[in-house]
Amino acid sequence: MPTLQFAPFSSVVSPAFWHKLTDLKIDVLKLSDEAVPITGTYTAGKSIVDRETGQEVHLGTGFSVGGESFEASSTTSTTPGASGHSGNAVTATGSFKNFNTIEEFKALDKTKYFDEEAQKIWDSIIATKSTAELNRFFVITFADLKKYKYYYWFSFPAFVSKPAWEIGEGSESWKSVVDVLSRDELASINAQLRAEPTLPAFFLVKRARGGSQGAPVIGKVEDYETFFTDVPTSERIVSFIDPSPDPQNPGWPLRNLLAYLRALYPESTTSMSVLRWRDTEVTTPTPNTVWKSQIGTVYLKEVEGAAAGKRPSAVGWERNPNGKLGARLADLAPMMDPTRTRCSGCRSQLEADELDLEKVSGTKCLLLGAGTLGCYVARALMGWGVRTITLLDSSRVSFSNPVRQPLFEFEDCVDGGKPKAECASERLRKIFPGVNATGHTLSIPMPGHPVPAGSVEQVRKDVEKLEALIDEHDVIFQLMDSRESRWVPTVLGAAKGKIVINAALGFDTFLVMRHGVRARDQKEGQERLGCYYCNDIVAPGDSLTDRTLDQMCTVTRPGLAPIASATAVELLTSLLQHPEGPETGGSVLGAVPHQIRGFLAQFRNLQLIGRGWDRCTGCSEGVLEAYEKDGFDMLLKVFNDQKYLEEIAGLG
Repeated sequence: MPTLQFAPFSSVVSPAFWHKLTDLKIDVLKLSDEAVPITGTYTAGKSIVDRETGQEVHLGTGFSVGGESFEASSTTSTTPGASGHSGNAVTATGSFKNFNTIEEFKALDKTKYFDEEAQKIWDSIIATKSTAELNRFFVITFADLKKYKYYYWFSFPAFVSKPAWEIGEGSESWKSVVDVLSRDELASINAQLRAEPTLPAFFLVKRARGGSQGAPVIGKVEDYETFFTDVPTSERIVSFIDPSPDPQNPGWPLRNLLAYLRALYPESTTSMSVLRWRDTEVTTPTPNTVWKSQIGTVYLKEVEGAAAGKRPSAVGWERNPNGKLGARLADLAPMMDPTRTRCSGCRSQLEADELDLEKVSGTKCLLLGAGTLGCYVARALMGWGVRTITLLDSSRVSFSNPVRQPLFEFEDCVDGGKPKAECASERLRKIFPGVNATGHTLSIPMPGHPVPAGSVEQVRKDVEKLEALIDEHDVIFQLMDSRESRWVPTVLGAAKGKIVINAALGFDTFLVMRHGVRARDQKEGQERLGCYYCNDIVAPGDSLTDRTLDQMCTVTRPGLAPIASATAVELLTSLLQHPEGPETGGSVLGAVPHQIRGFLAQFRNLQLIGRGWDRCTGCSEGVLEAYEKDGFDMLLKVFNDQKYLEEIAGLG
């Protein structure tokens, strides 16, 4: 006899599921990766007739989840009630587990996790004899909320029978149900199913004595022993809602139903008549109704010495579109409806006898980072009349950007997103055609991020381009989203005598500071102001790997970035208005502090002074002289060996 093959489920995920997950992640789950209950549904298998060929085309064995899957009020197919149901779908319970990082998603011990979920199904069979968990499923996900990309992997655990089930041949193979049951019997079964409070996933059928002369009765699988009292084994019919339209391969739920019956009633289940019910959409049967259900007899060979009650192995991970075991990707970015806005140009309206506006407008500013801080800094600089603004960034505009970054629109996000730096500079020119705005896509190499041998030449070119850009500008704004990405510009800015302005964000705090001048250039009798790294006693390292959502720069109070950006620009303009430049403590515009630390929760700012340190990893003479002597080779050693930087700074 042929081995019984089963058609696996294929997940069908509605976009509403991902929208609901996004809200749940931000508002409820936050950083929790605990599994939460969800529900899914499937319907009876369907097929259509191709109009051109006249052949029957079988549709997929779909298992659907949507926004309603997270609702606690969702009911399962075993919920009791008093009135009939109107739906044609079976509801299954499951669990959903979302990971905070892609690394955690990949690192999950999937074999162990799958085994634990399969054990829950087996425990429900042995302990409670309930069929409620037979269709249990689970899904693991990672939600990249910045790019609206969702990585997910469904699993539908099902037990493997050894030896395998076989389907009868000839009259016992799969055949139309009308070959065994009369139309009146089918109409009666249909009516009883529709009278149930919810559509049952599994049920039993007992024909009236005398065959088709009386109405059959349906019952719960949990009542198998009592329901089939005095009914010969050959006349017992085990039934399930079959999601498979394939005439040869029944749907996935049958696997666990057979495992359930074998575990609890091994003596009477070596052969069974199985009804694959696929007529859930029939409401009022007529003599012309085409019944799509099938019935057949399955067999299992008994094996001597088989361990009774031992849990069989299980399978059930869904394959990806390439037919391999692996996660799938849902990219919702293309589904977003782009909107277009128009902005009118503006001009600087500042006029004051005391202000040297020519000095401000002639200052060439290099903005490292074209994200939230970069956009607001660029706008504030334009407001002051700065006419040379160069932006540098390595990323592209994503759908989470436009609401927080005022130089981008939704149209910039489609087709993978435009390069941020070029897009931002183009938008600046649209706002005011007189601005000399350019953008460069460039990655800044960082300590703690080793450079593979094959990438050395590309990194060398990136550093050379960065050096050239810093040479061409007067001011460097460091507006990146990681600590270590600021190290190279700090060293280059100090070595080349540039003004360096830093802005960094926390959730409700910010830091804006200006770097002091180089130690050898410090005027006698004055204390040297520190740089961004002067308070560190270790070299900067990798802070990007395995970051959770709260550690990303986007998780800040929305008003914080414009406050910090405006503060950074005002600090620069105050500095430019003093004849002593970077060494000043005040100007015609007022104070020129070293550091401003803002605390939005208290709505207050603190002005602080941080002294320069002769062992600083960013601006000490040991580090700067090593760079001036060895150039890129020194930087490459730092990228590959954090200890080397500490040694030349004097920390080792």
